[in-house]
Amino acid sequence: MKAAQPAARWLPDFLLLSLLWGSSFLFLQKVSYAMGALPTSWMRVSIAALCLLPVVLLKQQGAILWRHRRELLLVGVFNSGLPFSLYAYALLSITTGLSSILNTMAPLFGALIAWLVFKEQLTRWRTLGMVLGFLGAALLALEAPGGVSFKPGGSGLAIACCLLGGLSYGISGNYTQRYLQHIPPMVLATGSQMGASIALLLPALWLWPGHAPDLPTWGALFVSAALCTGLAYVLFFRLIAQLGSSGAMTVTYVAPVFASVIGVVVLDEKITGWMLGCAAIVLVGTALATGLLPLKKASVSAR
Repeated sequence: MKAAQPAARWLPDFLLLSLLWGSSFLFLQKVSYAMGALPTSWMRVSIAALCLLPVVLLKQQGAILWRHRRELLLVGVFNSGLPFSLYAYALLSITTGLSSILNTMAPLFGALIAWLVFKEQLTRWRTLGMVLGFLGAALLALEAPGGVSFKPGGSGLAIACCLLGGLSYGISGNYTQRYLQHIPPMVLATGSQMGASIALLLPALWLWPGHAPDLPTWGALFVSAALCTGLAYVLFFRLIAQLGSSGAMTVTYVAPVFASVIGVVVLDEKITGWMLGCAAIVLVGTALATGLLPLKKASVSAR
């Protein structure tokens, strides 16, 4: 993980991204029920790309986008196309709260890949922060609506899809940090969405629904694409540049907290004392993992 940056530089992006990704599960579930997982994912990344591309062209960064098209295609598959499709499928059978909680595995997969593949060392405090973040999310899962069932037709396959989605995020985050840091965040965000759109085009057309979605579904799709995807990935790639891949992915520890609050406001769900306690553990873990709490560093090899 990279050296800690002053919180004032990255905290606003971190919190806004947490809000956008926390709310995205609600929109994604609604659209997936109406259109299916792969068509939903393709529309999401395609609309996001169409929203971002004009900005890249106005900034005269089109040549950069074209020059790195192969790398951006690869990032698009692992950072958007594959995980979006996996989560969209999972949301057909598990709750938004549970899926957002499972998404907290992404930073741990990222740290594991960084350690195993890139021999990256971790400080004790940041390792503890990741453990605390996972612990808080795991405790929250014990009280998640819908629970976890591996009976036929239950949530076992959906949970596996969420974990594979987290692994995909871990791969793309490490690849971006090590090989694409020189590319502007707007180009990264746009190129990755374009790459995901190309990768998902044929499967989405093959599984395209036979009926037209209603107006609320289109509205949820456009919000998910423009804000929870397009804007969100600009913020995410900026965070990778400041915090490193493992630090940036700890945003997934905070997103379930926002998802729970949104559930109360929009769906009239209840927040219990257990949920508040778990949220506190998550926030402390995130602060440690990102260096927000400037505790004494003691670098140790993860081996």
